[in-house]
Amino acid sequence: MSKTCPALPLALFGLLLAACASTPQGSDTAQQKARVMATERAFAKTMADRDLAAFASFVSNEAVFYSGPEPRRGKAAVVDFWKRFYDKPDPPFSWEPESVEVLDSGTLALSTGPVRDRNGKQIATFSSIWRLEAPGTWRIIFDKGEAACDCAAK
Repeated sequence: MSKTCPALPLALFGLLLAACASTPQGSDTAQQKARVMATERAFAKTMADRDLAAFASFVSNEAVFYSGPEPRRGKAAVVDFWKRFYDKPDPPFSWEPESVEVLDSGTLALSTGPVRDRNGKQIATFSSIWRLEAPGTWRIIFDKGEAACDCAAK
């Protein structure tokens, strides 16, 4: 006759309970998606408002932006490069989120959408990865744009 160990079922129950507590349910994921969407819109508004300091507040200290010929690593390098887009009175481009996905853990998110020139023509598509760095504070950690294809011209 084999003996059952009562600690094993309790340990499994504890693991299951911990997993449930750390994984947001569907409505939490929808709420996080809405928060990231709002954060991306506020981030884009910094360009329209010509507010480089506000732009910087959304950038993680560890950020990597694919800007120019090589990636810019770290908040200071990203902000220094992007300063040129905030110097003039009119924004050279704008962007807006079209799609957001958030991990079930609620700690990382991907936002994508169009980048438009000052006349409203789509010139690129951006992809950004956001990380929840503090309760309620999403910061961008990766950003990369891809030029729009003018497929009608080909």
